Amino acid sequence: MSKRRKLSPEERELWDRVAASTHRYRPEKPDSAETEPVLAPSAKPKPNRPELRGFQLGQHAKPCAPRHDLAPGPGEHLARQPVVMDRKAHKSMTRGKLKPEATLDLHGMTLAEAHPELIRFILTAQSHGKRLVLVITGKGKRGDDDGPIPRRVGVLRHQVPQWLRLMPLAPAVMQVSEAHLKHGGSGAYYVYLRRMR
Repeated sequence: MSKRRKLSPEERELWDRVAASTHRYRPEKPDSAETEPVLAPSAKPKPNRPELRGFQLGQHAKPCAPRHDLAPGPGEHLARQPVVMDRKAHKSMTRGKLKPEATLDLHGMTLAEAHPELIRFILTAQSHGKRLVLVITGKGKRGDDDGPIPRRVGVLRHQVPQWLRLMPLAPAVMQVSEAHLKHGGSGAYYVYLRRMR
């Protein structure tokens, strides 16, 4: 074990200055005899609250923005589909440069009326050798949406592309695309038909 060495007078002076510049980490505890008993805090008087004026719930709320249809529209869904037909013809079709050979207008029809009409129209057009037809569904009317479950706008606009993918129309349909603005825009569909064999 090494012996403690004694500090020189200069070292002792330096150490005293350093020790004087520091602060104690934990404050010293006073002797228990000198301390006074700690009294429980007295109950503070409650501050006087101002009386509430009459109000109605939501009176300062901002008006609601129109509700959004969070599900992607049928046009967005169709745009993501792979192109099965000739790409050059598809490009011309979506730009509105190809003229539809026949048109079906489903405005004002119910789903029960529109479905058989669509089947008859597509199969008849294919049997007559037509390739490009236009199906007009309309964009739909925005009604009162007062319930917790949002309603889709344009029932036919959402339903027609599904019907075209199902039997008996699926074998007849090659490509479905949203129509160009001059042919009805998002309220109509181009349906490109397969040739009969």
